[in-house]
Amino acid sequence: FPSPLFLGIGQMMTTILILYTSKLNKIINFPNFDKSIPKKLFPLPLIYVGNHISGLSSTSKLSLPMFTVLRKFTIPLTLLLEVIILGKRYSLSVILSVFAIIFGAFIAAGSDLAFSLGGYASVLLNDIFTAANGVYTKQKIDPKELGKYGVIFYNACFMVIPTILVSFFTGDLQQVTDFKQWTNVLFICQFLLSCILGFLLMYSTVLCSHYNSALTTTVVGAIKNVSIAYIGMLVGGDYIFSMLNFIGLNICMAGGLRYSFLTIRGQDSPKHLTDEENVISSAKS
Repeated sequence: FPSPLFLGIGQMMTTILILYTSKLNKIINFPNFDKSIPKKLFPLPLIYVGNHISGLSSTSKLSLPMFTVLRKFTIPLTLLLEVIILGKRYSLSVILSVFAIIFGAFIAAGSDLAFSLGGYASVLLNDIFTAANGVYTKQKIDPKELGKYGVIFYNACFMVIPTILVSFFTGDLQQVTDFKQWTNVLFICQFLLSCILGFLLMYSTVLCSHYNSALTTTVVGAIKNVSIAYIGMLVGGDYIFSMLNFIGLNICMAGGLRYSFLTIRGQDSPKHLTDEENVISSAKS
């Protein structure tokens, strides 16, 4: 399929349809539109569409193992943005596990025998968008404001028309209309399934951010790629083995698993929560 942009449009429209239908049937609830919503949501819609499109377009430019490694750079970017934007503080153990992930990624990337500048640039751009999307989503999903459903719905609403216009003026839409498989029932089923799964991925990511930190959501997303990385070494034929690259991949995975262990033990809890509790206690006394 020639257009990740159009696939993104399909996923946005599926999101709007599912959430609006659910709201009409009183299965979920989120605020009706008013003029304050764009201000409440900004700059999340721009980050959202950048993350969405760069993520879909970057997967084809690198081998699966190297794509998995470079996606790890989202983790320190998320940690940095949480400290700057949300004022969070993390323990030394968490910071060391994050740096282990990055150290392994540098080793693996430095010995990548199939180096692609365009591929690296597109994935790292996606890392920046993903980190910003996670942190700002955590900031915007206050239940007293838009809530998780409102954030997902209005993100898709605000960006679907601009994305369609970009697709039209860049000639991307013409490639889609010229695609030969639109009469193939199997392809249509796969396209619709991809749209639905795109919505489910988006929803589960926001839900994870709602109940955890943005950093935990990012690391959980990276850890799921452990199986993808190792399967990608055996299947697909685009991974070129080197001992240094393989060692880097394993260091990267070990750092991610260590972070997961710390998360389960509750050591990634940001220290500023304790400060908030102290404020509440002082107010009560």
